This record gives sequence, C-alpha cells and structure tokens, in this order.
Amino acid sequence: MIALLNVVVGLVVIAGGLFCFVASLGLIRLPDVYTRMHAASKAGTLGSGLLLISLGVIATEWDVLSRALAGFIFFLLTAPVSAHLIARAAHSVGYRPCPETVRDDLFEENKHQGAKSN
Repeated sequence: MIALLNVVVGLVVIAGGLFCFVASLGLIRLPDVYTRMHAASKAGTLGSGLLLISLGVIATEWDVLSRALAGFIFFLLTAPVSAHLIARAAHSVGYRPCPETVRDDLFEENKHQGAKSN
C-alpha cells in the first residue's frame, strides 16, 4: 500500500511540475501581458495545487493535509481574481493586447461609456 501511495504521489508531483513548467513557458513565450497572466494564473494555480495536495497526502498527517487543501483552495479563489484585477489595471494604464487579439471587449465597453457621458 505504501509503495502504491508513493507511486501515485510521485505521478502527481510530476504532473504539478509539468503544469508549473508550462506556466513558466507561457510567461516567456506568450506575446502580451494578458496572455501571460492567463498562463500564470491557470497553469500555475493547477501546478502549485497539485504539488500542495501531493505534499499533504505523502505527509500522512491530517493537519498537514488540511493545511495543504486550505492552501489549494486559497490559490483557486485568489489567482483568478488577482489576474483579473491586474489585467484591468494594465488595460486602464494603456497596455493594449497584441495585434493577434481578435476582440477587446474592455476597449469597446470604455468607448461606449465615454460616449454616454458626453
């Protein structure tokens, strides 16, 4: 049973490491701040969550597992919100999406609000 647990935890650690690696590649390779934030918040959250869960399971103590689950839930709740707020702040100070971006809803929304206030 212990050997099976070690194998499963090892696979989860490898999966978490791969997601973190993909997130770091996204930070390097993607063209603008918005797509980079998307890579960091989605893949980074899943990677770090998998690593935390595997740590909690391999520790075989309920208090460590409960803290690891609490940390994972904290990541799930805060990463999308912080990425959204950073993206809105970046857009409001003038960072525009890359030319390959098909649609900029925030620009359209701000344009319509500016027309209504005039």
